[in-house]
Amino acid sequence: MIYGYIRVSSDKQTVENQRFEINNFCEREKIKIDGWIEETISGTKAYDKRQLGKLLNKVQKEDLIICAELSRLGRNLFMIMEILNICMTKGCRVWTIKDNYRLGDDIQSKVLAFAFGLSAEIERNLISQRTKEALARKKAEGVVLGHQRGFRCRLNPQCVKKHDWIVRCLNAGHRKTWIARRLKISKSTLYRYLVYSGIHEPTKCKQNSWIKHGVFH
Repeated sequence: MIYGYIRVSSDKQTVENQRFEINNFCEREKIKIDGWIEETISGTKAYDKRQLGKLLNKVQKEDLIICAELSRLGRNLFMIMEILNICMTKGCRVWTIKDNYRLGDDIQSKVLAFAFGLSAEIERNLISQRTKEALARKKAEGVVLGHQRGFRCRLNPQCVKKHDWIVRCLNAGHRKTWIARRLKISKSTLYRYLVYSGIHEPTKCKQNSWIKHGVFH
């Protein structure tokens, strides 16, 4: 059996690029994919918690797994090595397109698996370090990173969507508890939205409490 394995980290990414690469490779090699395994999940997730784990359980000797690159299998050296070791133990082959890697049962395959996995991990660590340094520089320059506390409440999507309805209900004399229950949110979330949207002014008690906890800046 020949399997095409595709993994993306989030639903904002597309599997089509990887599928295109694998299909083109198979046309050149004159081979046919018998089954596709596609999943949207982080590569840091344990392989046995992914569809990949189910695939590794059923592969047999002489089966072939084709993927775009080794990093599709896992995001760290030890995970990749463990996956490749399972495949070697079962006699299952693993081919990657971008890395041009061919896993067999020879010592060269084992050395290459280690080298590629180590290189991929080093590259990710360098990228992570550069990102941390850039964020630290921004913070030192006084740039506020991330959302301020209270931002989510202020822009609560359910409240924003029903803004006019909320105003009408308040004008009609409905209680905030009733409105919050209809919106399926807490009363405090509704109250914060009313304040931030300018519908209500915060009471002195509430305002002092929010300043104390960093909601107002």
